[in-house]
Amino acid sequence: MLNFSGLVEHFPYAGLFILLILGGIGLPFPEDATLILCGFLISHDMVKPALALFVVYSGLLAADFFLYLVGRKYGRMIVTHKKFRNIMSPEKLSALEDKFSKKGILVVLVGRHLFGLRAQIFLASGVMRMPALKFIAADAVSSIFTIALMVGAGYIGGNSLQIIKKDITRIEHAAIFLLIIAIAGYIFYRYFKARRDKTLV
Repeated sequence: MLNFSGLVEHFPYAGLFILLILGGIGLPFPEDATLILCGFLISHDMVKPALALFVVYSGLLAADFFLYLVGRKYGRMIVTHKKFRNIMSPEKLSALEDKFSKKGILVVLVGRHLFGLRAQIFLASGVMRMPALKFIAADAVSSIFTIALMVGAGYIGGNSLQIIKKDITRIEHAAIFLLIIAIAGYIFYRYFKARRDKTLV
């Protein structure tokens, strides 16, 4: 079994892209977690921000467009397909078709941010035969907000860890310094106390 943590560690750009694709086709690699990981890597200077953002943006769009193409290829038969019937039930497809007929492109713009419904909405976009360019445009705009939110969360979290580590280091240094002062003070106290006792005798 491929070690994905090692893949991201040694080939971070390829690793992030692959994780997004695998997550997009239904494997247990959550999109949000991969984007948060990207932000964490950026905060620790393990990847270059511009290139990393381009990679995850491309990965998101590629994974989403794959689901769109699957829905477009199989149409309403998607609900009986052995690989996708667990994602899309007939009832859910009917509900999404109703939403598409009323709100159209807005379903894609908003749906990308609804955890658990993303894949269903992208499949339904293909089933409803939304024009490919229209789907890509809507998904491209919506993905910007997803990346900003999740990568930003990972970046802030990564920086917070660095700040905490620095604070812990400062506290450790201060504690050591105070301990040395306390030991020195105790030694001086014992020394002068012993001298005073001798003088009294």
